[in-house]
Amino acid sequence: MLDEKVFRSLDVPAADRFEYWSELLGRTHAPMELRSDYADDFRASQRVLDLGAVTAWRAVFPPVAFRRTPKLIRQSDPETYHLCLVVRGTGAGVWRDRETKYKPDDLFINSSTLPSDVHSTGDPATTVALEIPKTLIPLPRDMTRRIVGMPVSTREGMGALLARFLTQLSADTAAYQPSDGPRLGRVLTELVGALFAHTLDAGRCLPPETHRRTLTLRIQSFIRENLHDPHLTPTTIAAAHHISTSYLHRLFRDEDSTAAEWIRLRRLEAAHRDLTDPALHATPIHTIASRWGFPCATHFSRAYRAAYGATPQEHRHHALHGHE
Repeated sequence: MLDEKVFRSLDVPAADRFEYWSELLGRTHAPMELRSDYADDFRASQRVLDLGAVTAWRAVFPPVAFRRTPKLIRQSDPETYHLCLVVRGTGAGVWRDRETKYKPDDLFINSSTLPSDVHSTGDPATTVALEIPKTLIPLPRDMTRRIVGMPVSTREGMGALLARFLTQLSADTAAYQPSDGPRLGRVLTELVGALFAHTLDAGRCLPPETHRRTLTLRIQSFIRENLHDPHLTPTTIAAAHHISTSYLHRLFRDEDSTAAEWIRLRRLEAAHRDLTDPALHATPIHTIASRWGFPCATHFSRAYRAAYGATPQEHRHHALHGHE
């Protein structure tokens, strides 16, 4: 599991909760003025993930207004970009002469250096957020300043790629080790840099390694969405992304895997989830195998045993019945 900290306002008396939350945000992010009609009994929670230089978190809180003033900026400026994915609720933000409204699946981008006034609605609101030092984004500051407050959709393209990665990471960290944190932070940094460049049409400012990493992540997302397709092969994947098969293989060399191996491992993981799901206990094993791209039962059993050290039947029995 990644290194993480969980904060709950319910851990302190009701009269202290709003002040506790305000101080928490000031310590973990940047000092802000908070206002809320729910200040008398402020019920909020936040789970913060340590990703090296990058911080990610999921937060649930009642309607509140966050204000960052010039005075607070002079007192403390960590010089970070704050990206916030709206999962539940709505909101609006004001940055000098720009005012933007937000709804679920929107991403808003803030800067610790610029005055802002952001209001959230929804009882409660839920967000997944990311904070990145500005020095890690390989774009000129005068260029990235233009993206602050700009609405970014996560329903398609680069926004969707970043949102899926961030949402999946914040939902469950059990599969990772603490040492994975900085590596995941670097991946998120590259995605944010690519999103900024795409939004600002500044792709030429990004280093080649960021382009390669972003393309690899886009391809991996495509593979996950098409694991059920029996025609999913390195050739069809390369064609769908307008690259050569040889270039696809070069991209996956950085993943310590071939493209075909990566596909097989993701299919085995998907089959493993289904086999250990109590809701699917009556589904035949061969049906699950076929669903995830293994039409041959013998080949599936052999590959599964090599990956998990047990047959599909043994794993299913152990997951559903324990040691009985």
